[in-house]
Amino acid sequence: MKIINFSESNSIMNQYLMEIRDVDYQKNRLLFRNNIQRIGELEAYEISKTLDYEKKDVTTPLGVAQVNIPANEVVLATIFRAGLPFHNGFLNIFDHAGNAFVSAYRQYIDKEQHEVGVHVEYLATPSIEGKTLIIADPMLATGASMELGYQAFLTKGTPKRIHVACVIATPEGIDHIKKTFPAEETTIWCGAIDPGLNEHKYIVPGFGDAGDLCYGNKL
Repeated sequence: MKIINFSESNSIMNQYLMEIRDVDYQKNRLLFRNNIQRIGELEAYEISKTLDYEKKDVTTPLGVAQVNIPANEVVLATIFRAGLPFHNGFLNIFDHAGNAFVSAYRQYIDKEQHEVGVHVEYLATPSIEGKTLIIADPMLATGASMELGYQAFLTKGTPKRIHVACVIATPEGIDHIKKTFPAEETTIWCGAIDPGLNEHKYIVPGFGDAGDLCYGNKL
């Protein structure tokens, strides 16, 4: 399984990551969502380089030009609600892709809030049979919600290739994906990989709760 960590190289993405981590910058939800979206756009562009391409003739006002276009059918999948701006960044690049959505939410199963369960309630997806599946979720913490989302999507077919895309990941989350996704068909794309999780299963240093920072606190 291939793992891409964008923070290991120099690019404008590092500035976006710096800003979304900053507690003062986070006070502006619009700017926060825009940077999550822009990170999605950059990751989508990099993923586009891994697709298969085919030549196609296109008629211009002055003749015929030959261009290389993606030959793969792409399905963009995300997990409500934190994944929406990240997903939109991917959709800005893969504008002809199919779209899949699943709701998965964490729920603590002990009063100390140390053990987390994940529940899936809603699924809307086209067939993913033989297609390139991109699952875009900003936080790859424990990996449990990513796994449950993936299992839900598998009810609609088996993809040819899988790209797991996130803004921030942890070694624990990556290890979970390695155990639960097909190794030969899967690539993990991370804006950064942080050291680990705190006792409440939040990424440290991370940047907090992505959904709350995008859309406000929930009950």
